[in-house]
Amino acid sequence: MSDCIFCKIVAGELPSKTVLETDQVLAFHDIRPQAPVHVLIIPKRHIPSAHALAPEDAAVLGEIHQAARRVAEELGVAEKGYRLVTNVGFHGQQTVPHLHYHLLGGRQLQWPPG
Repeated sequence: MSDCIFCKIVAGELPSKTVLETDQVLAFHDIRPQAPVHVLIIPKRHIPSAHALAPEDAAVLGEIHQAARRVAEELGVAEKGYRLVTNVGFHGQQTVPHLHYHLLGGRQLQWPPG
């Protein structure tokens, strides 16, 4: 999508601090981190949200979760733990309409989150 900020990052039109890239997935540091480690993990193909996922998206979801494991290990939060979350829609606080997961770690996180 031409007006999607994450699609522009995937296309190289906007800068990002990449952590991991595969054929289907891109992981990069959030520009407004909410924890010492805050990485966004997105599919390169535009999918509006988790609510818009279709059965044929199962492979990319698997790759997103494998990317999360690799990122957590590379950034040193795998052993103590981390949070992996996706927001959906207005009430879910989804601010960019492109499926993305937040990987947060590096400190004790609170529950409930908000």
